[in-house]
Amino acid sequence: MTASHETSLFSIRPLTADDYERLFSLWTLCGMDPEMQGRESKSAFLQQLEQFPDFYLAAMVEERIVGVVLGTHDGRKGWINRLAVHPDHQRRGIASALVTACDTAIRAHSIGIVAALVEADNAASAALFEALGYCEDAPVRYFRKLDRPGP
Repeated sequence: MTASHETSLFSIRPLTADDYERLFSLWTLCGMDPEMQGRESKSAFLQQLEQFPDFYLAAMVEERIVGVVLGTHDGRKGWINRLAVHPDHQRRGIASALVTACDTAIRAHSIGIVAALVEADNAASAALFEALGYCEDAPVRYFRKLDRPGP
């Protein structure tokens, strides 16, 4: 099932392999500091795109990518990741439409929990998810183990 959404202002479509450079540029423009050599490398993107083709979505204005969201799941919980909207196109419902489309696509695969991690200082994203019916869960401590040094 492919998520789709269209308004008179923008449309949403699945990302393709050809979108990588534009996606990377959008993340950079939005201050997201993508890891070109790591988890957002082209090879990692292509591998996950193949695994989650219905969950990797772009918001389009004509032929221009103005928003993106990457959805994944582990078989029991879905994740909304790397949501970004071009600064010139914010406050137009694009982020809400992307999250809703991604959530719908994930749930269509019988995944009953959809979650997102929002950085503590990102009030706009927190407000967006709350407005879409997500609720903040109990505070957790986040642990990770990297295979190489870095942030």
